[in-house]
Amino acid sequence: MTISLAEIAKEKGIKYFLISYTDLFGAQRAKLVPASAIAGMQKNGAGFAGFATWLDMSPADPDLFARPDPESLVQLPWKPEVGWLAADLWMNGAPVEASPRVALKNQIARAAEIGLQMKTGVECEFFLLSSDGQSIADTADCQAKPCYDQQALMRRYDVVTELCDAMLSLGWKPYQNDHEDANGQFEMNWEYDDALLTADRHAFFKYMAKSIAEKHGLRVTFMPKPFTHLTGNGCHMHVSMWKGDTNAFANPGGQDLTAEALHFIGGIINSADALTAFLNPTVNSYKRINAPRTTSGATWAPNSVTWTGNNRTHMIRVPEPDRFELRLADGAVNPYLMAASVLAAGLDGLANARDPGPRSDINMYTEGSTLPAKNKLPLNLLDALRALEGSAVLKDALGQLIPAYLKLKTGEWNDFTRHLTQWERDTTLDC
Repeated sequence: MTISLAEIAKEKGIKYFLISYTDLFGAQRAKLVPASAIAGMQKNGAGFAGFATWLDMSPADPDLFARPDPESLVQLPWKPEVGWLAADLWMNGAPVEASPRVALKNQIARAAEIGLQMKTGVECEFFLLSSDGQSIADTADCQAKPCYDQQALMRRYDVVTELCDAMLSLGWKPYQNDHEDANGQFEMNWEYDDALLTADRHAFFKYMAKSIAEKHGLRVTFMPKPFTHLTGNGCHMHVSMWKGDTNAFANPGGQDLTAEALHFIGGIINSADALTAFLNPTVNSYKRINAPRTTSGATWAPNSVTWTGNNRTHMIRVPEPDRFELRLADGAVNPYLMAASVLAAGLDGLANARDPGPRSDINMYTEGSTLPAKNKLPLNLLDALRALEGSAVLKDALGQLIPAYLKLKTGEWNDFTRHLTQWERDTTLDC
């Protein structure tokens, strides 16, 4: 039965709809549509000029249409007269393959062909900053080891609980909130679900966190490494594959993951360097995964391509024999491209029965130097983009999205290299 957004607007008192899409750089773009016009928008989509956002398009291209997904509707808890809708991009009567949400839906369809569904959960870390973004808002939050700091958590009770109450009202089943490892850093967790639903919620959560923080005169950032001496913002991803109601990763009565789970992990290990271009998508990202020890004593971020049991110093952690946690992605990750690229790599692992290699249980932060250099993650965005360019696996799976992403991200890297830093002047002026 078709969902009528016009009827829902009348039932729920929605006056306006935000028809929103996420571009290749993870930026959310939207049009605010009055409820009186939503029927036409639901059928045809809201029109955009694609070149004006981070998509590989030109000013000469025809109109880009964002067709809202009615099942994604979220009524803003802090502004209930507005409904938010995730949208798929269309042009010339066809879906835009080189767009994030479409790319994820295509990978989900590939998994469905072999009877599988990916379910994911994400751990979104963020900082609460002063309104100008220059410093941690809570000047009393200064412990050397601030993780789980009760006082600092409760000083932000109003913001944290407004966010949590919003998730409760939306039915996301949030289950814990905490102060994280850096001063001014927090994390909020909600229940895992279908990969597309989690990606939509992830995208909305970023918008919601920023909006509610602004109400309180604060600024939220998901920037990977906003402060050199503090732990960066990760976005750990918990992954399981399902056959109907059965978890295909869980080994009944066993202590280890199933062969399918290990092959899926093998696919991620095989494509890890290329995946980094999506999971660590900014210049700043590589100050998190290749960082020296922070003031808290650990970065909590990986620097090598390894997997383990319940050990947080590795790229892939298996906390329980029913899922794995990929600890590579950071706060700048595109919610849709994260899920799409991980699923693509995992499906390749399943198709080719890829071996993840031996499990490692060493402390990577103290003994990681004993591993071969080939296990190291890319040192910067350019290295990651080159790895993506050479990935037949991701090129075959994601198609036109790969050259589009490479073109725009290479332009971003080139823009970065044109900047002259103070460090260069300090170290080179008197050469």
